[in-house]
Amino acid sequence: MATEATTRVTRPRIRTAVMGGTALAVLVSGLYGGAPVAAAEWGTADGGSGVAYDSAATEVSVRGARFVDGYGREVVLRGFNVSGETKLAENGGLPFASVADARKSARALREQGGANTVRFLLSWSAAEPEPGRVDTTYLRQATAQIREFLKVGLRVFPDFHQDLFSQHLFGKGSWYQGDGAPRWVIEAGGYGKEFCGICVHWGQNITQNQAVKNAARDFWHNRLLTTENGTIGVQDAFLDTAQKTMAYLAGHLDAREFAGVAGFDPYNEPYAGQYAKGEDNKSWEQHRLWPFYERFRARMDAAGWRAKPAFVEPGMFWNSNLFFMKQPGGLQGVGGLGPRYVFNTHFYDQQTMSGFFKLDKAKDGQYNGDFNLVRDRSRSLETPAVVSEFGHPLTGTSSDKAPSVVKGEYQALDSALSGADWWRKPAGSGPVLSSTQWQWDLYNGRHREQMNGNPDKTLTEGDAWNGEDLSAVRLDGQGRTELRQDHRLIDRLYPSAVAGRTLAFVYEDRSREEGKATSWNQLPADMPHLKRLLGSSGQPYGVLVWRGGDSDGAPTELHLPRGFDPETSTVVSDLGEGAIAAEPGGTNARRLLLSAVGRDPGDVHFALVTGASSTPDERRAVLGELSRWAESVRWP
Repeated sequence: MATEATTRVTRPRIRTAVMGGTALAVLVSGLYGGAPVAAAEWGTADGGSGVAYDSAATEVSVRGARFVDGYGREVVLRGFNVSGETKLAENGGLPFASVADARKSARALREQGGANTVRFLLSWSAAEPEPGRVDTTYLRQATAQIREFLKVGLRVFPDFHQDLFSQHLFGKGSWYQGDGAPRWVIEAGGYGKEFCGICVHWGQNITQNQAVKNAARDFWHNRLLTTENGTIGVQDAFLDTAQKTMAYLAGHLDAREFAGVAGFDPYNEPYAGQYAKGEDNKSWEQHRLWPFYERFRARMDAAGWRAKPAFVEPGMFWNSNLFFMKQPGGLQGVGGLGPRYVFNTHFYDQQTMSGFFKLDKAKDGQYNGDFNLVRDRSRSLETPAVVSEFGHPLTGTSSDKAPSVVKGEYQALDSALSGADWWRKPAGSGPVLSSTQWQWDLYNGRHREQMNGNPDKTLTEGDAWNGEDLSAVRLDGQGRTELRQDHRLIDRLYPSAVAGRTLAFVYEDRSREEGKATSWNQLPADMPHLKRLLGSSGQPYGVLVWRGGDSDGAPTELHLPRGFDPETSTVVSDLGEGAIAAEPGGTNARRLLLSAVGRDPGDVHFALVTGASSTPDERRAVLGELSRWAESVRWP
């Protein structure tokens, strides 16, 4: 039974702020060491350098099943993968052709994508073109591009990406292409001509292409390869390169920049290749994959990354929603991961993407079960979870489902509940999951990739990789960044830093599908003023409920989508006053600050944020309804 302390909601004097103009240029008192700090200055850039000066606000660490910053605030990482261009040869395994393009992309991610984090792809093939020799020119170029994202206040976690093990397994006449291991690994491995048989999707190579399977198996068994520079274990070579890469980054980013590096993703979408007799994915994770992660963790420590977690992925099919692909796993049987690891997984609606198994568009609560499985693993492993890939094709046979699929995925990331249940059972909302959508590629539709080096197969459409087309962004005819998906869906309200612990969150983005707004969140009939404010406006809205905690006076922050007009949008909170400030990094992105300084730790707070306009009387009436609702809930 909940005690009085677990259900109490503070009853301050009612002071509700409408976001707009100078009305919100208020002081948020006591935010930093007890001294008043202007809201517009909290965590902004330092001296025009563009690098967020407040390392305590930027850095993240693991505390139980949560990310926290240096102030102890609960942090949600949200953003995109940058980018699948790394899989291609046209820019030498780099996400961008130039630092200028990286700068343009970083700013757009902040202002149009609403991101605070990127998963930054790197190429093992480009980093180690010869056995034992790391290409420092590649590392210098990659570091320069990473720096542009750090400058605008984005957190970064790099990822040595691979798909189908290596591009060098595939010849000029192949139907598919891969990425990952260098050419010298494939030549020393002697894998012969690849062949997938009747494969209608590139992913079938993972389980059907013998060359891909053998190469993957050899990696996990650390097969000894005879090379021009001697005999070397293939996994040892990868770990050596990873350590040198991490040491380079640690040595060439300054302390403020390095504070924004959230960790490292050791290996994308691991798969056994071939199981040993009697082995399945669960036992393979325990006996092959987890020891690899422990080895990688040791290399992180040696490279100066001891304070940063490894973002470790389970076997890639553990949570497939295709019944014949689903496998046991999810890093079961390895014990609690603790603060040095993060549970890092992917989710795609493979049923819908297949075009055969699910013909309907996604509905309210469609993916709650899939993402709650991620929450369950996070709790069991005692570490935060991040869904570092999700999304849906924007062209092709199932592309008409993309608006509803991505909406459903974000809904399930935000809350464990469907829209039909959220107001009735908010205490079951669960943690907000961190995530990075696949993907953010400036060059979408503009590539000039010679597929597997074949000049007669120059790919220009989509992502220029195995027929994929998932980028949320592209360049228009004038070279400006533009979203390919509804901005309401992509640039979202979310709690980027919570001074305490999140109890419930929901965001109704009111994104459009075929020109019509879709709303899944069902407003309660016994809150008529709330329903009147939100129901007929067609404007997006979100609600955050949190229990206060010790955060050194730092405020709770919500990313504010650019579609929320500061002159007309509305905030209703028990805290009474809020402030709009720039996101760190000098862009036009904004955030909402809510301070609980002077309130008791453990008090329950709430905030409604909507793009709808309101009058003072309407806000007071809504505040009364929200207060009564919050007091009626037995919060955990």
